[in-house]
Amino acid sequence: MLTTLQPSHPLSWPKAILPPAKEFGPTSLKVLSGAIPAGLRGSLYRNGPARLERGGQTVGHWFDGDGGILGLHFTEVGATGIYRYVQTEGYQAEEAAGRYLFSGYGMLPPGPIWNRFTKDLKNAANTSVLALPDKLLALWEGGEPHALDLDSLNTLGLDDLGGIAGLPYSAHPKRDPQTGAIFNFGVSLGKNGTLNVYRSDASGKICQKGAIALNGLPLIHDFVLAGSYLVFCISPVRLNALPLLVKLKSFSDALEWHPEKGTEVIVIDRETLTMVSRFETDPWYQWHFGNGYSLADGSVVLEMVRYEDFQTNRRLKEIITGEIQTGAIATLWQLRFDPKSGKVIEIQQILDRSCEFPVVNPNQVGQPSRFTYLNLHRKAADIRKDHFGAIARFDHQTETLTEADLGENRYPMEPIYAPDAHNPDQGWILTVVYDGNTDSSEAWIYNAAYLDNEPVCRLALPVVVPLGFHGTWKPA
Repeated sequence: MLTTLQPSHPLSWPKAILPPAKEFGPTSLKVLSGAIPAGLRGSLYRNGPARLERGGQTVGHWFDGDGGILGLHFTEVGATGIYRYVQTEGYQAEEAAGRYLFSGYGMLPPGPIWNRFTKDLKNAANTSVLALPDKLLALWEGGEPHALDLDSLNTLGLDDLGGIAGLPYSAHPKRDPQTGAIFNFGVSLGKNGTLNVYRSDASGKICQKGAIALNGLPLIHDFVLAGSYLVFCISPVRLNALPLLVKLKSFSDALEWHPEKGTEVIVIDRETLTMVSRFETDPWYQWHFGNGYSLADGSVVLEMVRYEDFQTNRRLKEIITGEIQTGAIATLWQLRFDPKSGKVIEIQQILDRSCEFPVVNPNQVGQPSRFTYLNLHRKAADIRKDHFGAIARFDHQTETLTEADLGENRYPMEPIYAPDAHNPDQGWILTVVYDGNTDSSEAWIYNAAYLDNEPVCRLALPVVVPLGFHGTWKPA
């Protein structure tokens, strides 16, 4: 049973989101406690909305903030950090003007209504990152990625990866750990939507594309690589295009919840990028999946953080006000089905705790994985109003949860698994923490097998880094 309790003093998370972020150049990071593990060698990259206000104006939704990239580099001599805004054309134009000019996910351009027809949707480059051998991609839902320098985080410009030519490229690519192939998608809008599916080589270059016709204009944020399949669960959220076209509503405000449609599951063959099956099941909404894989009997299992409806979008909009009023709560679920017949074998909740941002060891993506790492609300938190204050490891084999409660007024970002450079059985969990007690940000490193112990290392960051969305680990 989910419970809510009142905090003993006002919540501090707004101070980690609302003020515009401050950039910083390459900075040696001070060790506050412990030591950097000898096997932690590589770079952590994180992305998220870094600026929600400009010229006295506030964005319409948390998803509208300009992207800011944090890079933490771990070497034999220590750790360095760097933080930069993604220099998109929209960001540069609005910085020069000192005000907002463009529409976004949850906002229309300021000013008279006729001004709305002359301004394009701004690519905010604010959702996730993909580390390639020679560049870092800042990812967003509705357009091409921006390429950045891996070390300096200087923005190099839009990148079509040699094949998407203006098509959208989503924020949740999946990399096959055995082949290095990268799979992703983007949804094109028209009278009905088109699901564009991409396969890239290890360098990121597009080498194959597929296209699946969609029913209406759904919102698709994430998908699963599961053995031989790519699986999309399309929740019953549909875009009402008319008010969007006539500029009366933003994209977010034009999204409608239609539970009578159910959730549609589309299964795609990863080799041919063609559809294997398509079927419907119960209505729910999910932003994120943990992992997917095939079993010996040919069935497919996938895990997701599942919401009852689409109230989560309203909750995320309320973030920009500094006060959450909508209690959209999600828990961890598992779906098992026959990919060829489309028969659902089992749907079950596997963790009854409010959670989000599920991740697995990157070496186990698309394969059976025992552990899922995620953000949790603390047991003592008012989960209707507070942010996640803990990280945890769920053991699918024993059905047990190992939890790291960071304490009151501390807020961790998505946990990222970093495999040890020397021991394949060893891993580290990295998270960036805002400490509202000291109004500061730190990087915390945990032994992945002992999350309930103290972090093995805490590193001070020179400024507050806004709470963001997604990150990735790039081995040295």
